[in-house]
Amino acid sequence: MSRDARAIFNAALEAADPGPAVSRHLSLDNGWLRSNGHSYRLAEYERLLVVGGGKAAARMGQALEDILADGIDSGLLVTRRGQAALLRRIRLVEAAHPVPDEAGMRAAQEMTALLAGLDEKALVLCLLSGGASALMTAPARGVQLADKQAVTDLLLKAGAAIDELNAVRKHLSAIKGGKLAKVAFPATVLTLILSDVVGDRLDVIASGPTAPDDTTFNDAAEVIGKYGLWERLPARAAAHLRRGLEGREAETIKKDDPCFRRIANVLVGSLSQALDAAAARAEELGFPAEVITRELQGEARQAARFLAGRAQQVRDALPPAGRSCLLSGGETTVRVRGKGQGGRNQEMALAFALEIAGSDGIEMLAAGSDGSDGPTDAAGAIVDGATVAAGGKLGMDAALFLENNDSYSFFSELDMRGGGHSHVRTGPTGTNVMDIQVILVRGALPGAEVGND
Repeated sequence: MSRDARAIFNAALEAADPGPAVSRHLSLDNGWLRSNGHSYRLAEYERLLVVGGGKAAARMGQALEDILADGIDSGLLVTRRGQAALLRRIRLVEAAHPVPDEAGMRAAQEMTALLAGLDEKALVLCLLSGGASALMTAPARGVQLADKQAVTDLLLKAGAAIDELNAVRKHLSAIKGGKLAKVAFPATVLTLILSDVVGDRLDVIASGPTAPDDTTFNDAAEVIGKYGLWERLPARAAAHLRRGLEGREAETIKKDDPCFRRIANVLVGSLSQALDAAAARAEELGFPAEVITRELQGEARQAARFLAGRAQQVRDALPPAGRSCLLSGGETTVRVRGKGQGGRNQEMALAFALEIAGSDGIEMLAAGSDGSDGPTDAAGAIVDGATVAAGGKLGMDAALFLENNDSYSFFSELDMRGGGHSHVRTGPTGTNVMDIQVILVRGALPGAEVGND
């Protein structure tokens, strides 16, 4: 089943390719640029600029250049290091993720300068995808890059959900929460968006630089309080948030602001398309498919427990030699308590392996659609009922590795010393539509023994 699980995951990646996604939602016809009911007569504009960022920025930029050819006057995109691609008219900057760095800050500052002072004769195409919140970092006045780095790191390690993390980011930023739209006004802006958040909320994807924002400084403060971080925040960041609570810092941009009259936000791709393609591929391979959820959230270990329970129920109900594929996707979190290395997908996979230890006929692949999982070179991992026992034969206690948040080391040792292929490594995929879990289930056979498939 391992080969089938990987084939199903690859089908999901193909469906999430941002290049075709842009091409499906943007066309140029007789001088008119059209996207999802929005039309722009290019002859009415004196300048056409491109800005944006995210893990899919390079592929989105390539598709845009293929459509517009030399019609782009200038542009700047920022993507994660290692995910660059050749662009002809648009400059591409590589920066750090998930903790921002100076390269991303400089790129965001250049974007702001590029958009400042535009008039009604300018058309701006903004390309956004997951990761842009960190890659396009522009600290608010009085806040420094080091402050945003520290706040991001604290919230990630605390296990904050993406909407919570972004609520804080918006209120420490000069461009997020609709503020980039404000900078570009009165230019016309068309934003093409590849979603990496549950529910495809435009205000959360990339922290919504061109979308109205409903969150407030009070929401940001509640997130900090929820995770008990006020005493650990950098002084400048804490002071900025407190000034905002007192009404002495400007709020993010709300939906009634005039700048949004000249902005269109278009969703071009999401997790749903990837899961639908995965289900179709599973059916082709002989696995009747069911999408359990497109909104998997919460702590990775709890999600693993939920998925394992569902898989066991399905297996027990299958006839001998029956087959099933359970699919899910979303974005879980990890509360870092140990000192190991890993990511939410590897953590989920290891927790799942512990839940199904000794069971036959269940296998799960959990991986990030962007090809990365935490600060590691793996996208995720694939496990079955024999994974924990295989580690035990090598003297490795899977539960202890999980407790130390050291799933990467567990799978690395298992592969290196045991000759396995537990890690899923894709390299940078050029896309980002959250995480995907592929669970393959086979009905129990009389007298079957647990083993690797």
